[in-house]
Amino acid sequence: MPEVIITGPEGRIEGRYHPPKEPNAPIALILHPHPQQGGTMNNRIVYDLFNIFSKRDFATLRFNFRGVGRSQGEYDEGVGELSDAATAMDWLQAANPDAKQCWVAGFSFGAWICMQLLMRRPEIDSFISIAPPTNKYDFSFLAPCPSSGLLVHGADDAMVPEETTSGLNKKLSAQKRIKIAYKVVKGANHFFHQKESELVQLVSKYLDTQCKQIAKEKLNQL
Repeated sequence: MPEVIITGPEGRIEGRYHPPKEPNAPIALILHPHPQQGGTMNNRIVYDLFNIFSKRDFATLRFNFRGVGRSQGEYDEGVGELSDAATAMDWLQAANPDAKQCWVAGFSFGAWICMQLLMRRPEIDSFISIAPPTNKYDFSFLAPCPSSGLLVHGADDAMVPEETTSGLNKKLSAQKRIKIAYKVVKGANHFFHQKESELVQLVSKYLDTQCKQIAKEKLNQL
């Protein structure tokens, strides 16, 4: 798991990178929770997401937003963090110019940034959004949502009411040409304490299914 240093908008961006074995392997970018609430690229769920993609030989990158760990800069209320994510995606794509698929995944604050990045990068094929803070941030920019993806919410999440995430799901699912998989994990809080294995199984199953679907769709386009 090589350490990488990326030149970002505010200086150094610290990351961890899993290089793939195949030259045309798919790529995945993983985004961490809120920088001012203890979020780092070493967050347990972020680490689990990183491993899920890495085990499937994705070129996988997780990194610290500005002001976190060894990344330079200061917290920028999401604006600068989105710029950091775009820079990290640029680096990942430059390192893997022949990638056959492009994914982005995020947890909590990282899920919000993940879905903003999705709107700005048409090459992203699919997304995984874990515990998106739908009651704290505006998700109206997803109009329309350009790609299918997975939304996951903890049934016992005391930080984000289930109805707000369910509302986002209904809004996105009403759009044409995309499919949103919405999963509510019973007994899970916002951090999925003691429910990590269930979350890993759920995400892994979705990833395997969706990868096959994307590959099929791209083949049909040839």
